[in-house]
Amino acid sequence: MSGDAARLAPATAPVRLASTRRDLWRRRLGTAFALLTAAATMVGVGALLILLIDVARDGMGQIDAEFLTSYPSRFPERAGIKSALWGSIWILGLTAVISFPVSVAAAIYLEEYAPEHWFTRLIQTNIANLAGVPSIVYGLLGLALFVRGMGLGRTVLSGALTLSILVMPVIIIAAQEALRAVPDSIREAAYALGATRWQVVRGQVLPMALPGILTGTILALSRAVGETAPLITIGALTFIAFTPKTVMDPFTVLPIQIFNWVSRPQAEFHALAAGAILVLLALLLTMNAVAIFLRNRFQRRL
Repeated sequence: MSGDAARLAPATAPVRLASTRRDLWRRRLGTAFALLTAAATMVGVGALLILLIDVARDGMGQIDAEFLTSYPSRFPERAGIKSALWGSIWILGLTAVISFPVSVAAAIYLEEYAPEHWFTRLIQTNIANLAGVPSIVYGLLGLALFVRGMGLGRTVLSGALTLSILVMPVIIIAAQEALRAVPDSIREAAYALGATRWQVVRGQVLPMALPGILTGTILALSRAVGETAPLITIGALTFIAFTPKTVMDPFTVLPIQIFNWVSRPQAEFHALAAGAILVLLALLLTMNAVAIFLRNRFQRRL
């Protein structure tokens, strides 16, 4: 036995050495990949920080009470963002009110009620394709359907409906993924206790999926708040000396006001645009904070 062991030892030594080299190579490759992904992350974060620092340096001096409560003007020292700020709030709030319930209802039907056949798969494919359609196409659709076809004119309601159809595919896809993530055992347990399908969806599935649905809604509305092309297409104005009072009033929004100021040659208007960008970011962060608060509240309940 000792002779056999002595003969096998020289054969196993190269195998152990090769295994050690492979493990070392794998560790080095893993470290290199981690460094590469970290560098890619830092490129994006660094570009964002540079942009924010540049905008903050130019725009912080513009933000005061007069800037927030004054209407746009041809004179930079008198110009403000009151009409654009309130227009953005109107558009964003109405878009959320329209798109969220419709999108969640569509996702619930497709996941919980719709039968599996070719027509359902066709709808799913179209929803996925619509999520990648350029926003200008939605603007043309809103101009033809809401502004002219339904006779709503160039109003807050037309803008909100246009942005709603823009973000609905994103919310539907996110809501479907959240509903899919709910374990089937939850549904089966509720059915075993005698619950109907609607009771299962309302009392078990939807509350568990709501944090994921809110996450998708945050991303969709974050896209909507910065859109300019569809609103310009439907005829949102670049200069308004009043704030909307109803959904049938004309409007402007912060991205359009920023675009208008940036396109002017005077440096004073460029500084005003930087201040408006900071206000838009604050509006976006406030909306996201509210949505994240609601999402975390539902998560704690579960």
